[in-house]
Amino acid sequence: MANNFLLEIGLEEIPAHVVTPSINQLKKRATDFLKAQRITFANIKTFSTPRRLALYITELADKQPDIDKSVKGPAKKIAQDADGNWTKAAIGFSRGQGATTDDITFKDVKGTQYVFVEKHIAGKPVDEILTGMKDVITAMTFPTMMKWGNYSFEYVRPIKWLVALLNDQVVPFKILDVTTDRITSGHRFFGKDVELANADEYEEKLTEQFVVADADKRKEMITKQIQKIAQDNNWKINLDPDLLEEVNNLVEWPTAFAGKFDDKYLKIPDEVLITSMKDHQRFFYVTNQEGKLLPHFVSVRNGNDYDLQNVVQGNEKVLTARLEDAMFFYQEDQKKSIADYVERLKKVSFHDKISTMYDKMQRVQVISHYFGQLFSLSDDQLKDLKRAAEIYKFDLVTGMVGEFAELQGVMGEKYALLNGESEAVAKAISEHYMPISANGDLPQSDIGSILSIADKLDSILTFFAAGMIPSGSNDPYALRRQATGIVRIVSNKNWKFDLTSTLNKVIELQKQQNVAPDLDMSGRVSAIDDFIKDRIKQFLDDLGIRYDISDAVTSGSHTNIVFNIASGKALQNHSDDRDFKEVIESLTRVQRIAKKGSFGSDDLTVDPSLFENDSEKSLHDAVAKAADGYTDLTAEADFKRLAGLKDEINTYFDATMIMAKDEKLRNNRLRQLTMIANMIMFLGDLDKLVVKG
Repeated sequence: MANNFLLEIGLEEIPAHVVTPSINQLKKRATDFLKAQRITFANIKTFSTPRRLALYITELADKQPDIDKSVKGPAKKIAQDADGNWTKAAIGFSRGQGATTDDITFKDVKGTQYVFVEKHIAGKPVDEILTGMKDVITAMTFPTMMKWGNYSFEYVRPIKWLVALLNDQVVPFKILDVTTDRITSGHRFFGKDVELANADEYEEKLTEQFVVADADKRKEMITKQIQKIAQDNNWKINLDPDLLEEVNNLVEWPTAFAGKFDDKYLKIPDEVLITSMKDHQRFFYVTNQEGKLLPHFVSVRNGNDYDLQNVVQGNEKVLTARLEDAMFFYQEDQKKSIADYVERLKKVSFHDKISTMYDKMQRVQVISHYFGQLFSLSDDQLKDLKRAAEIYKFDLVTGMVGEFAELQGVMGEKYALLNGESEAVAKAISEHYMPISANGDLPQSDIGSILSIADKLDSILTFFAAGMIPSGSNDPYALRRQATGIVRIVSNKNWKFDLTSTLNKVIELQKQQNVAPDLDMSGRVSAIDDFIKDRIKQFLDDLGIRYDISDAVTSGSHTNIVFNIASGKALQNHSDDRDFKEVIESLTRVQRIAKKGSFGSDDLTVDPSLFENDSEKSLHDAVAKAADGYTDLTAEADFKRLAGLKDEINTYFDATMIMAKDEKLRNNRLRQLTMIANMIMFLGDLDKLVVKG
C-alpha cells in the first residue's frame, strides 16, 4: 500500500512574517532528510497557519533500498606481515565493517593490492527512518528564537503538540516534554482538539474545527471575500501582496469585513491614512473607481461571522484613535516653520561617534553640490539641489514622523509643499531615502538621485571612518544596502564618476569648507572602494554576469561604477565567442610577463631603434593605434581593440625573447607589454577569468 506521512508542529502563535519562510524551510529540510536517507516519495504538500507548520508526504517507499558495496581497507603489505598473518590493522578494519578476516579479499588498485570487504547493508523500514524527523524539526532556525520553561532549547515559539502519523500509526519521538501523537488542535476559539485516524484526513478534520490549514486556499478565501465586498459597494480595494500574505498568516478561519471612519480625517494626507490602516492595523484601504480614498477600510477576522458587528465597531474605535493622533500631529506640525525644525536638528544625534543630524546635512550639502556640477545640472537645478540639501532631514523632528517613523521623507515632501518649497525640492526630500530596500524603487529626478547618493555616501564615509565597518552578517546601519543603492542609482542614471577620486575630492572639499567630522576619512578610502566594489559584484550577479567576470572587472584599475558594469556586460557578451579563450590567453600572458617589470606611467616610452624583428614593430604600431582615445571609449569598444591585438601578441611572443640578457632590450620589451597590461587593467584584471576550451 502507499505510505502517506503527516508531520505537524503545533506552536504558540508565530509572528506573521515568519510563517511562510518557516514552512518553506521545514519542507526543504524534510526533502533533504528523505533524500539523504534514500527514501523515495511522490510529493510534499505544506500546511501553515499562525499555530502550526505541517507536511503531508505521499507515497513514501516501504524501506530504504539494500546496498551492496565494496569497502576498501589498508594495503595488503600493511594488512599482512611477512609470514602472511593478519596484522592489527586488518583485524581492526574487518571488525569495524562488522566482518572477520575470513571475509577479506584483495583487489588491485593502480598496481597496488588492497584489502576489501564486501558488505550487504539491509535498508531500514520507513517507520524507523521517520523518527529522524525529530532532528529535522530541532535543526530549524528562525529570525528570533525563544526559550521556555527550564529548557535551554530555543525555537520560534514554544511547541505545544506534535503529530506524526505514518498512515494510521504514530511515529514515536519526543521533543522536550512533548511526545508525538495523533491529536491536533482546532481553532483557538471556535474549534476543539481532534483525534486523527490516519494521515489522509488531516485537512478535512481541521476544516471541521474552523481551521483552513492550506495557506493558498485561505488566501483565496480572503481574496474572494474582499472582492465581493468591493463589488457590493462599488469600491476599489488594493490587495497589496505583502499585506495579503501577512493577513493570511494571522488567521486560521478568515472572515473579511468592512468598517468606516469619519470623513473629516480625509483632510490628512492619503499617505498618513494608508499607513495608519495598512502598516499599523493591517487593514486594506478603500478608494472609489477613480482612485480617491474613501472613509472605509476592510479587515479580516480570525473566526466566523458570529457577533461580527462588535468586531467591526472595535476595529473602527482603534483606527479612530490612531487617526485622531495623526490629525493632531498634522495640525501641530504646521505651526512651526522648516527653519524651526532645521534648528532642532542641531540637537539630534546622527551617531554619538560622528556628529549631529544638522552636521550631516552640512556635509551632504558639499557632496551634493560637487555631484551636481559633476553631472552637469542646470543653474536652476543646482539651486533646487542646494535648498533640498539644506533642509532634507527636517521632518525627522516633526510630531507626525515621531509617531509614524515610516513616513519620514513622505511628510518632508508634504510639509515642504505646504511651506512654499518648489516641487523639485519637495520631491528630492522624499526621494533621498530611495531605494528603501535592495530592489526597491529608485529616485527618478536628478536632484533626488544626487541627494540620495550624497546622503548614502556620507553615511558610508563617516561610519567607516568611525570604525563601524560591516563584518560578516553584522551590518547594523545598513551600509551594504546604502552602497547597493548608490550603485543602482548611478547605473540607472548612467552617471560616470571615478570612486577613488570622488571620495578623495569629497573629503578635500569638506575640509576646505570646515564641515568635515573629526575623523580620519582619508584612511578609509581604499576600504570603501572595496566595499562598494563588492556591491558592484552583487549587482552584476543579479544581472546574470559570471562571478569570475564580475571579479575581473572590479579588480581592474578603473573604479568608475558605470564602466565596471559595462565591462562586465561586454565580457559576458563575448564569452561565447569562438576565439574568446585564445584572446584571453594572449592578453593574460601579457599581464603575467609585464609584472616582471616595474615602470611608472611616466616611464613607458618604447624605443623603436631597439627592435630586433618585425613582430616588435608590428605590435608597437598596433598598440599605438589601439591606445589612441582608448580611455574615452565604451567598454565594448575597448574589448574589441584589445581582442584585435591577439595575432600581433602571439606572433610577438613566438619571435621575441622578452627576458633578454641585454638590460636595454629587456626593459624596452617589458615597457611595451606594460603598456598593453595597463590597457587590459583599464577594462579589468582578465587574469581572473576562467576560460575553457
